[in-house]
Amino acid sequence: MFHFTDDCIIGIKQIDDEHRHLFSLIEKGLELLQSEYLSDRYESVKELLEELEDYADQHFAHEEAYMEQIRDPELIRQRIQHTMFRDKIRDFMFMDINDEAEQQRVLEDLMNFMAKWLYHHVIGSDIMIGKLPPLEEWMIRENPCEFSDEYLTGILLIDEEHRELFHIVERAYQIVKSYSVADSYDEITRILGELKDYTCEHFHDEEEYMERIHYAGLEAQKRAHASFVYKLESIDLMEVDADPQKYMESLIEFLLGWLVQHILYTDKKIPITTDI
Repeated sequence: MFHFTDDCIIGIKQIDDEHRHLFSLIEKGLELLQSEYLSDRYESVKELLEELEDYADQHFAHEEAYMEQIRDPELIRQRIQHTMFRDKIRDFMFMDINDEAEQQRVLEDLMNFMAKWLYHHVIGSDIMIGKLPPLEEWMIRENPCEFSDEYLTGILLIDEEHRELFHIVERAYQIVKSYSVADSYDEITRILGELKDYTCEHFHDEEEYMERIHYAGLEAQKRAHASFVYKLESIDLMEVDADPQKYMESLIEFLLGWLVQHILYTDKKIPITTDI
């Protein structure tokens, strides 16, 4: 059987209790799968899926609220993984389970997914809740890729290009939130290429503006821009292909973090002028 063991304890009572219940739902599914007394499992499979969906929604809401309260830096990654889980369970709910053979297959696939995902998620992600330095305000937003007024520099061209950069990152973010990210390799590589090209275009425009106004901070900006472009050019597509979900989660956190920090603490210092 698939039991909740001591290595799954993260030390937060409510979350640990809810994890125990999720593990018990896996055991319930395995018992149903191995039952010799049921031939038609339609109602049982349907009830299990509904319970999984409802309880997972409840648990994820509690977990994310706790992480938001303590400003846990893994919140964005957790939201992505939770969305992936919800979408996968909903896919199972739309499968045709009227046929007994199909019920068996769906139940086997569901248990394989649940056992692998839950254990990996608890041990690989949840175990770190509360153990890392707090995150910044922008990271706790439901959509951290949203371009808000606080990022406005007052320089029209720069603000428009920043908005587009956030939009490109958000498209990658939406793909990563999908459990089918592994099937989106071509789209991911296309977006990454677009991001690199547009970033270079934006940095050129921004540096040209700073040159025209004789901005004293131009050289520091050029160095910062070069380091960011280097990061984009260093993206290893073989690593993306090997584990797209993990790689893209880390990359998006870096991209958003760099953009927000650079805009708030560097670009907003650029003087606004209409004399050029």
